[in-house]
Amino acid sequence: MIELLAKIIAPITEPMGVATADLISYLNAMSGHLLGVGIAVLALILALILGCKIKKGWKAWFRLQSVVAFLAVIVLLVNLICYGPMNNLLNTYLNAAEITLDDSLAAQSKDLITRIGEQGFVLLRNEDAALPLKKSENKLNVFGWASTKPYLGGTGSSESGSADVVDLLEALANGGYEVNPTLTQMYVDYAAERPTADMFGQNLTLPEPTMEYYTQAIMDEAKAFSDTAMVVIARGGGENYDLPTDMNAVINGTYNIASKVSINPDVYPYTKVTYQNNGDYDDFEPGESYLELSVTEEKLLDLVCANFDKVILIINACNPMELGFLETHENIDAALLTPAPGARGFDALGNILSGLVNPSGRTVDTYVYDLQTTPTINNIGIINYTSYETLAAEILKKDPTYQGSMSLVNYNEGIYVGYKFYETAAQEGLIDYGTTVQYPFGYGLSYTSFAQKIERFTDNGDTIDLTVSVTNTGTIPGRDVVEVYYTPPYYNGGIEKASVNLIDFAKTEIIPAGGSVQVNFTLKKEAMASYDENGLKNENGGYVLEAGEYTVSVRADSHNALDQKTFTVAADILYDTADNKLQDTARGTFEQLSRKDGFANYAAAVAAPTAEARVLTTELYEAIRKNTMAGYKAADYDNADDVKPTQGDKKVTLTMADMAGADYDDPRWEELLNRMSFKEMNTLINNGGYGTAEVRSISKMITNDCDGPAGLNNFMTKASGTTFPAEILMAQTWSKDVAYDIGTTIGSEFAGAQNYGWYAPAMNLHRSAFAGRNFEYYSEDGVLSGYIGLYESNGAAKYGVYPYLKHFALNDQELNRTAILLTFAGEQNIRENYLKPFEITVTGFEGKALAMMSSYVWIGTVPAYAHDGLLNGILREEWGFKGMVISDYDGSYGYMITDAAVRNGGDMMLNTVERDSDELNKKSATIMIAMRQACKNILYTIANSGNCVSFAAAEEAPAEETVAAEEQVVVETKPAEEPVNKMDQLFLMINTIAGGTLAVLEVLLILWAVLKAKKSKKAAAA
Repeated sequence: MIELLAKIIAPITEPMGVATADLISYLNAMSGHLLGVGIAVLALILALILGCKIKKGWKAWFRLQSVVAFLAVIVLLVNLICYGPMNNLLNTYLNAAEITLDDSLAAQSKDLITRIGEQGFVLLRNEDAALPLKKSENKLNVFGWASTKPYLGGTGSSESGSADVVDLLEALANGGYEVNPTLTQMYVDYAAERPTADMFGQNLTLPEPTMEYYTQAIMDEAKAFSDTAMVVIARGGGENYDLPTDMNAVINGTYNIASKVSINPDVYPYTKVTYQNNGDYDDFEPGESYLELSVTEEKLLDLVCANFDKVILIINACNPMELGFLETHENIDAALLTPAPGARGFDALGNILSGLVNPSGRTVDTYVYDLQTTPTINNIGIINYTSYETLAAEILKKDPTYQGSMSLVNYNEGIYVGYKFYETAAQEGLIDYGTTVQYPFGYGLSYTSFAQKIERFTDNGDTIDLTVSVTNTGTIPGRDVVEVYYTPPYYNGGIEKASVNLIDFAKTEIIPAGGSVQVNFTLKKEAMASYDENGLKNENGGYVLEAGEYTVSVRADSHNALDQKTFTVAADILYDTADNKLQDTARGTFEQLSRKDGFANYAAAVAAPTAEARVLTTELYEAIRKNTMAGYKAADYDNADDVKPTQGDKKVTLTMADMAGADYDDPRWEELLNRMSFKEMNTLINNGGYGTAEVRSISKMITNDCDGPAGLNNFMTKASGTTFPAEILMAQTWSKDVAYDIGTTIGSEFAGAQNYGWYAPAMNLHRSAFAGRNFEYYSEDGVLSGYIGLYESNGAAKYGVYPYLKHFALNDQELNRTAILLTFAGEQNIRENYLKPFEITVTGFEGKALAMMSSYVWIGTVPAYAHDGLLNGILREEWGFKGMVISDYDGSYGYMITDAAVRNGGDMMLNTVERDSDELNKKSATIMIAMRQACKNILYTIANSGNCVSFAAAEEAPAEETVAAEEQVVVETKPAEEPVNKMDQLFLMINTIAGGTLAVLEVLLILWAVLKAKKSKKAAAA
């Protein structure tokens, strides 16, 4: 019945952003109340029918009494719904103040966004110094429909609500360029808007006029207008979908049909991909991916290159495209990489074209000629088990929000991710680098030239002091990037090691022509150690700095060394800071790529999983089942020796205001937790959607958290910040200073909106070019991602904002992410690559309030949101994390179980509706102890953030006066006022009116009945 009701309502709710699975969760949570409404309606109908048999004179009274009784029941049920399953959602929404940000904050943000574009746009090609353009070249023919609707950002959590944006054509005008209006109008007339691609369905059509639109008159006019042409090519991505590897299959409707991959296709969201051709031919030929040029785009390039002497290509894409056509179209003189630049990033384009700004961006991914030959290509996307239907049906019976799929993905490439593979494979002779890689990681051109030289190299034992001189050897001022890599010794068949590994980087200030600056680094040798997952040197796993010669190099990019020095480690150094905590559940049985004998196992390692590997064995069946709604038993994890803690102690007088700024080990936390009731703890843990719940016993008010990586976007409070660029463009700056400024600027907007929880930065890696969310993540490299994320987080912390680093961990594809996706990877790979951004940020964070958002995927056979080894063993014990861990959005999905999260290091569920299945067991001492720990982590984070201002007395100084841009937030501890709950106020008013109205009606009905009875009695006596 719930599923049927959801199908009826879904067409209305999906456009509002409510997925079918989430709708089912809401309806399930209210199922008892809805049943009550149904019974009340049936009772009313029955009463109205029975009223026909009531003797004349009393029919109207009986029917009116039935209606009043019905309305009273409905009022009661509505109250039970609103104060029950919908309580947190309504509380958060109704208690949120609608806030408009100060104009000065927006102005500051827009200036920074332009700077991000200036330092982040990458000059890929510049033949014969085609750029910068001469002053006489101020007229441009801009070709490509995407010029009218470029991608400014992605979809999903990384959207931002600002409408005040400057698009590409407007930015060119701002830069002093005149654009051919005839071409622009043709594109606008062809298609006014880009087809919709969001979380609920993706129309990936690339509107592009076919060649008959370019009439002789239009081309003659264009050539008369200017001999310079610009062509804009765009590709987008978004949350909840990955980019198709076969667009011809999409065109013909055979790409990942939902009924073939899910036993519950109605709530399976990943295969709603469509495409409409532009002409009477297929825009993509069989086997061509979304990251190749379409047939129409190829024809457009041919047309433009045949008619114009100077052609500039703008690549408005966040995913690395196949760009080999740049070398076959010799007339393309220059190419700029300009991914999703947000509200003002395109203003940088005119400045770069004119030479006012010298481009200094660098690639954050390796650009290869053929994406279908990457080591990951056979181990991405939807790879379903072939025998999962029995288990899936069992889960679906327990939870209708389960999406009905069960799949695996093997991180078969091991540590050789991105450039680490290509550089190592080239050294080992597996590939020819020049015909495989077009643009290395860290690549980018400038209008000037630079020389880098290592001036100082001092071995201090545990560290290396490095000084690099950077000299501008050209004639134009500009910035340069110093990229520092290391090469460790590799022993055949031993611990896996890449031949090139980024360890640090820095961006210079503007260096005048002929000028020179020195850049200093302190490199930790421990950061060059390799993780020994197989215990070859470290018995239980751990980091090892093996004996041998190490090379430290400064490079123009990952492939081209500029200068280098070496040092020697005399004997193996074993570190005891880590041991295997993921290997048992995560490693799986797949063959992992190894450097042994020159990657001798390459063909076997990169192959797709075999049919045998996709069979759900009995052992695997049971391992999965016990972590789903079908088999999870909380009592199995209870400790009989645990003693129930004290809860609901009314003698405690501490409040949240008293704990503002308190250290994690402050003994008063235990006293504060004693005051909370079991119900309050349960609510705080289970209702963490876009904020934290009210806890009245300790005077904790509701707080606000919201998206996202591209800036403030709170649909609850209606507060919308400035649209920042996609994180990939932030990373293309290769600037820690810019990253810090991004953090402080976004932080100031969040603080201005009194919203201190920030669902960002997003820190997963670009494992595959086809991952739909690559725009939201920084790069293919953990070190680059880690430092950009760290500096952003430290900047935001200055305003009392606590970032939720996400998605912890291995959320590196969107397909099947919530449909039980078993992600298998070796622990060395996980630690050295995918956990590295999180580790760098957690261990380098300068504030006190930091949070983490776990991911949907399973790390092997255990869901990440409830993985003890990940959340407790690595995050808290090894890295020293003090803060809260929230789940990704808790849609249930057949396996998101609050009890499992709390027992294993999760603290709060990103949920807006209370489900009966979320209720924790108050009879279990073990779970109550775990709940106290979770609540402490949540409250500690909030108490050490800008939220503590909200808990202080009204006479306290406003937040903007309390927090300075360069100072950690400090708030005086003062007695708190009793929180005012706007939902209580509203419902008191509504219930008073409704109750009063019903009471008056009932009194009138009673009086009517009395009068009728007297009248009847008189009539009978007469």
